[in-house]
Amino acid sequence: MIEIERKFLVTSDDFKTESFKHTRIIQGFLNTDPLRTVRIRLKGEQGFFTVKGKSTDDGLKRFEWEKEISKTDAEALLNLCEEGVIDKMRYEVKQGQHVFEVDEFFGDNKGLIIAEVELEHEHDSFEKPQWLGKEVTGDIKYYNSQISQTPYKTW
Repeated sequence: MIEIERKFLVTSDDFKTESFKHTRIIQGFLNTDPLRTVRIRLKGEQGFFTVKGKSTDDGLKRFEWEKEISKTDAEALLNLCEEGVIDKMRYEVKQGQHVFEVDEFFGDNKGLIIAEVELEHEHDSFEKPQWLGKEVTGDIKYYNSQISQTPYKTW
């Protein structure tokens, strides 16, 4: 239940031709308190209810609990979310032993592209794709909960 991930900005669209899967994601937040966020996500035809805890100081680790819910329930709960629902396309790219999830944002966050890689241990090494840019792990402004409140277009 502890999520370990690193986040990066993306420097080109090359990830699109390297991806083996892409899925549309609509997500909103019932709670964006930094100590705990409660997210509702519609990922393709699947719904998810997720609770995330506060990140460690370096931003690498935090508690995450997720439960699959019906598409109908997810759609209903999205209507209760705070303002600033996120719309994005997630691309999955295999690089070495890891899969990078690359999120291309739309709407008020158009132009923002973030790649994440989940790790087993915080000091795991991984192969970096050429399109991987500046690391933003731990920079709270790149958290989806913050992007929903302060969209990329306002930066």
